[in-house]
Amino acid sequence: MASSNQGNQGQKSNRGFASMDPERQRQIASEGGKAAHEKGTAHEFTSEEAREAGRKGGMARSANRKKASQ
Repeated sequence: MASSNQGNQGQKSNRGFASMDPERQRQIASEGGKAAHEKGTAHEFTSEEAREAGRKGGMARSANRKKASQ
């Protein structure tokens, strides 16, 4: 099956979320977050959950640095 971007190798596409202006991306993401909160399906981290996520991220970063230096 042929890839849809075969003819665009090395060129940026004008399509999709990633090609949008960063400000427009933030606006769309904000609208989605607001809708999720209004609907009641948004997850709000407790300070303990946020602390744990930060700890895990820091440990992963540290492990990646150790592997890269070897």
